[in-house]
Amino acid sequence: MKEQDNKVTGKKSPVKIILIIFAVIVSLILVLFASAYFYTKSQISPLASNTSNTTKEVQKTRIEISMGTSVYRISEILEENNIIKNAKFFYYFVHYPVLFDFFFPQQAGLSQIELKSGIYYLTPSMNYAEIIETLSSGRQEYIKIVIPEGLTISKIGELLEENGICTKNDFRNLCYDRDFVNKYNIAGTSLEGFLFPDTYFLNPGMEPEVVIDMMLSNFYEKIATIESLSEMTPEQLYEKVKLASIVEREYRIADEAPVIASVFVNRLKYNIGLYSCATIEYILTEVLGRPHPDRILIEDTRIDSPYNTYLYAGLPPTPISNPGLISLNAAANPAKTKYYFFQIVDPEEGRHVFTTTFDEHKLSHNLYLKK
Repeated sequence: MKEQDNKVTGKKSPVKIILIIFAVIVSLILVLFASAYFYTKSQISPLASNTSNTTKEVQKTRIEISMGTSVYRISEILEENNIIKNAKFFYYFVHYPVLFDFFFPQQAGLSQIELKSGIYYLTPSMNYAEIIETLSSGRQEYIKIVIPEGLTISKIGELLEENGICTKNDFRNLCYDRDFVNKYNIAGTSLEGFLFPDTYFLNPGMEPEVVIDMMLSNFYEKIATIESLSEMTPEQLYEKVKLASIVEREYRIADEAPVIASVFVNRLKYNIGLYSCATIEYILTEVLGRPHPDRILIEDTRIDSPYNTYLYAGLPPTPISNPGLISLNAAANPAKTKYYFFQIVDPEEGRHVFTTTFDEHKLSHNLYLKK
């Protein structure tokens, strides 16, 4: 009777109503899913098309990802540099690999995605799969920097700035920061003398503390090979580094370094001035800010400064350069001699003559310098 009544009255049965509602809901879900799918596809699609750039290569953008950068910040960097359309979408794709697997089935199978620090070159024609693969490679852009023996903090800073590693002022300021210096248990007021000269592979725009840490770590690794240095207290090591920094600026031939060190050790023993031209050069270039001189003149040796070893006995207040392994080894293990004087005799080769008495020693008015 009810079915007949429904037919008469035109009313639909409850079952049909439920089916219709279900069909509408499913349709809405499909529409919403399709809309979400195509919207997502539009947001993750490359900004530029490969086919539209057949005549010229797409311009690559240099992207630097520093160590410790969050995934969301990386996403923002990509959007800011017009590599992707939407930072939030990229963030979700990295955090939820299931999305990556769904939209890029050809690269599916990633259990997790790990973006690494480094220097990368990306283009707006790259899709998410290509970008994520590149950022997961950890490829680095290195600049080879050769730090010669005998440079000062300021000269190393200039070299780093010239090569785009960091600014010389930031580098110098950190080298003279007492808290930073104390962190490495160095007895001095700066890192002068402890920045080991070597060949380094650095990143452009590197933080100065990272560069300095590499140089200091290298220093301590190197002196570990010199038994007498590795066993010293920070105060004892600092005195040896001072001596090595002077030897570094005086010697030209490796086999003379321990002999030159012996001259200074003999003078220190009897509280005789070191009479080192290298300390005068330090005054002229680092303290007074003058250009590097071709010669040290007699009047230069009369400049009143605690670094003037012609006027004051003993070692200078701080190291005057950053010595290499030859000078450090010479300072730690000087030759056993009775020499108190040395003088250059072959400026081209850098050979010196060593003497015991003042009568044997002839001092000219113009003294040659190691350049």
